[in-house]
Amino acid sequence: MTTRAKFALVTGAGSGIGRACALALYEAGYGLVLTGRRREALEATAAGLAAQDVLVHPADVTEEDQVDALFAAVQARFGRLDVLFNNAGTGAPPVPLEDLSLKAWRRAVDVNLTGAFLCTRAAFRLMKAQDPRGGRIINNGSISAHSPRPRSVAYTASKHAVTGLTKSTSLDGRAYGIACGQIDIGNAATEMTAAIAKGVPQADGRLAPEPVMDVAAVAEAVVFMAGLPLEANVQFMTVMATDMPFIGRG
Repeated sequence: MTTRAKFALVTGAGSGIGRACALALYEAGYGLVLTGRRREALEATAAGLAAQDVLVHPADVTEEDQVDALFAAVQARFGRLDVLFNNAGTGAPPVPLEDLSLKAWRRAVDVNLTGAFLCTRAAFRLMKAQDPRGGRIINNGSISAHSPRPRSVAYTASKHAVTGLTKSTSLDGRAYGIACGQIDIGNAATEMTAAIAKGVPQADGRLAPEPVMDVAAVAEAVVFMAGLPLEANVQFMTVMATDMPFIGRG
């Protein structure tokens, strides 16, 4: 039986930002719920952690029944949820806008937006019913929630929509002690962003390498947001590589 008093669920916890943030939350004293589509990747994240403090539960966040089963498992195992980190995300092929398939568009929107909504809805139900009531939801927005890269219409549109989800969740959660904030991340070094250092498309058509930052900086920021008392909230936070071409002309 776990001795931890607070519990955090991380989606997309099998790699990259999700794995780094899950491990940082564990080190900060949270019991963990790890979810994603690949059990073997989730088990790798959980390796070396105390089994009684970690629930590995694979789920596809775009599937309503799987999300509902995930949160039922959280309640059955730990009895409550204090933090949800909506981190799972995906992109679409970097093709000209007119060549993007509807299937690729829908996949990005389903994972990045609908998946976050389904998890948020399930978290609301649990957080409203638990005692003590309330909790915190943190959405991974990306700096693409503010400004696009070339040929990223599906990812950018979905991340702009996540900002709307964050604001509505924050408003609707007030009456129930549910806080919601968003972390917008730029160029965190993970296995998924190795191409950034080699060269990525710029607005003027060039391919240019960009600076990256240690993913540990993101994890530290998420732990900070998660650890605030519920009467305080980081509504939006941008954490990015200092020299990346985002502010100004680049």
